[in-house]
This record gives sequence, C-alpha cells and structure tokens, in this order.
Amino acid sequence: MHMFTHSIVCPPCANFAGGLTTAGLGAPILERALEQHERYCEALERCGIELTRLAPDPRHPDSTFVEDMAVLAARCAVITRPGAMSRRGETKAVREALEPFCGTFYEIEAPGTVDGGDVCEAGEHFFIGISGRTNEEGARQLAGFLSSSGYTSTFIDVRGLAGLLHLKSGLASLGDGWLVAAEPFAGHGGFIDYHMAFVDPAEMYAANCVRVNDRVLLPAGYPGIEKRLREIGFDVLILDMSEFRKMDGGLSCLSLRF
Repeated sequence: MHMFTHSIVCPPCANFAGGLTTAGLGAPILERALEQHERYCEALERCGIELTRLAPDPRHPDSTFVEDMAVLAARCAVITRPGAMSRRGETKAVREALEPFCGTFYEIEAPGTVDGGDVCEAGEHFFIGISGRTNEEGARQLAGFLSSSGYTSTFIDVRGLAGLLHLKSGLASLGDGWLVAAEPFAGHGGFIDYHMAFVDPAEMYAANCVRVNDRVLLPAGYPGIEKRLREIGFDVLILDMSEFRKMDGGLSCLSLRF
C-alpha cells in the first residue's frame, strides 16, 4: 500500500449550500460543515499527512471537493476537466498547489470530461468510471496518460446505477487486495481478482471510505461495514460527514492525497 505524505484540502466556503446536489437531504449547516472539515483535517494529520490548505473559494461552492480536480499517482499527475461546467474554474488553484510536488502534468482536453471521484486507484491498476460527470472521451484520455506511465486501467460504467453519482460513490480500494463495494457491483467481472467487502444497501453511503496509510476513514453511522472492516483487520477511524453527504460529498472527495 502506497504511503501518503501530503494532502490538499479546502474548507467549505460561505455559500457551500449553493453547490450541486441530488441528495435531497436539505441544506447543509455551514458551521457544522466547517467543524466536520476540521475534524477530517485533524484525522489526516493523525495519519501522518502534511496538509496544504487552500483558501475557501466563494466563486465555486463545490470547491471543498478537491478530489475531482486531479488524478494523482506515484508516476503521473492528471488535471481533470470536470463534467459540471460550474466546477471547471476550480482546477487552477489545485494545479498551483500541486506544482511544488509534481514536475509534469497531463490535462484532460475537450470534449473529454473527468471527475476525480470516478477514478479508483488499486495499486498499479485504475478503475475509471463512466458516469454523468466522466464521459467516454475523458476516460480514454485518462487511460492513455496512465498507460504511458506504466499503469493499467478498466472502464466501469455506472450510468443508470441508482445512488452512484461517481464510481467512488460505491467503490473504495483499501489496499492489500481489498475493495469495499456497493451491492450494484456484486458479480462484476472487473473485480474478480480482489477480496470484496460489500456494503448493505442501507449503508451504501459508507462505500465511500478511504485508506490513509495505516487507517481507514469511515463515515459515522454505518455499524455493519464498520464491524466487517474491523473483522478483516483494518484500523477504522470514524468521522461525521452529515453536512457533506447533503451535497453529494464523501470522505474521499475532501482531499487529494499523494
């Protein structure tokens, strides 16, 4: 499992509630979102991560979800072209924050679109989701960049799968050959070489968990998958994500880890 040393984060801005969402869970409470984000940052630091904190960006209400702006691997960095037009201005600040750490960048070009939330790294292999935000052309460009850096990839079509805005809304790689997956992925041939920990449909949101070095960050309120991960042997750290869930965001969405 690759050990992360750095992460880029961005706190929610004052108009966070004006961002994109399909959740139908009501408006987020900004004060609570800021507190939850700070607890998230503290958790990353407890995992040995040095943080680069971007300034809140009121021009872009979704800018706290920095993961969508880049795909980072040990041997390459790709700046995305988000599927939502309103988010395309977010890439500039993320790229500038990455420049001290990444010497060469690839970039997704029109008409391709890619959201980082559709890209799941599993060691030397990447699963690339085709979704409402990542189109076939963007996925092909990304696969080509990854291939030129020595990685393999597989396309996973999540269009039409209920509850999955992005691939990682229902899939997480925890290293050591383990994937956490939502029930829609049961029996999918692309995952035949992995150990699978399936999430009960009632706990689907918790499929977006994230391995950070020796810990697995998991949203609060999902005892079934928490118990399963502890039984497997993972060290689980629970975080309240209620306000980010209201905006279609999960644990992985809030940071770029490298």
